[in-house]
Amino acid sequence: MNCSRTALLAFVIGLSLVPLSPPASAQSAGGWTTLFDGSSLDGWNMLGDANWTLADGTAQADSGSGFLVTSESYGDFQLSLEFWVGDEANSGVFIRCADPNRVGADNSYEVNIADSHENPDYRSGSIVRLTPPARTVTTAGKWNTYDITARGTRLTVVLNGVETANVENSDYASGPFALQRREGTVKFRNVRIRPL
Repeated sequence: MNCSRTALLAFVIGLSLVPLSPPASAQSAGGWTTLFDGSSLDGWNMLGDANWTLADGTAQADSGSGFLVTSESYGDFQLSLEFWVGDEANSGVFIRCADPNRVGADNSYEVNIADSHENPDYRSGSIVRLTPPARTVTTAGKWNTYDITARGTRLTVVLNGVETANVENSDYASGPFALQRREGTVKFRNVRIRPL
């Protein structure tokens, strides 16, 4: 019995002496990695002439046309972010971009942000050229959440807690993702991703 206690005590003391490596600064519970926390655009490349600035914990733009493109590529993932747009804004989240230097709906999946798009099939919550939004969700003038999941050929979009798209497509398997400013004022914050 004494031998067992001594061995257990030695084991516990030994564990306490093992240095613990600190968690990655961008890594959080559940495998989520913060890609934009409002303080820096490190890890993002600017494409186009949109006037991206950092203000009040957001990346925002109100003129020009362009993208913030991740420097890393992603295959299967869950992406979570918040966005704010004005009434006439046209924006979007492009995922699995085939060419990070030429982002567009013809070489990636575009999850649209455009309440007043002339084509109702391309309203906020749609995946351009694949599926219109299953339900209409108005986003202008308030903070909104996007939860976008890409797992194999299945793409799912949840806007403000409402599933607006659920479709299968095999055109693009991986690539960076991009945040767009095309028209109006757009703001993004709390951008997180987790691999699946």
